[in-house]
Amino acid sequence: MADEYKIDESVYYTKEHEWAKKNEDGTVSVGVDDYAQGQLHEIVYVELPEMNAEVAQAEALGAVESVKAVSDMYSPIGGKVVAINEELLDSPDKINTDPYGEGWIAKIEPTNLEGDLANLMDAAAYTEYLKTL
Repeated sequence: MADEYKIDESVYYTKEHEWAKKNEDGTVSVGVDDYAQGQLHEIVYVELPEMNAEVAQAEALGAVESVKAVSDMYSPIGGKVVAINEELLDSPDKINTDPYGEGWIAKIEPTNLEGDLANLMDAAAYTEYLKTL
């Protein structure tokens, strides 16, 4: 099952299928991973977080709605929301077609990046985790 889904080697993963990627400017992009979008199928709406909101790791960040279900999205890291992907309001399907690229949800200025990343899985660990589902 793990090999059915695209695993991005450059991101960190949560057990709830969110991802976090360190950016060169010190921010961290976050979104839902390929497994999550595959389980949800056709995504029709995304509830984005508020700009400048302070979020804690594992705290609700927004929601993703598909034709099948509504799922909360939890922040993989703590910090301040400094950018949101407003293109998803008109094109939520970008999460389906490019979950690690154009389908990013928000960018966060982390408060404890190394500590938060220690609680996440790298690509190898996440691949093993998917095999247990």
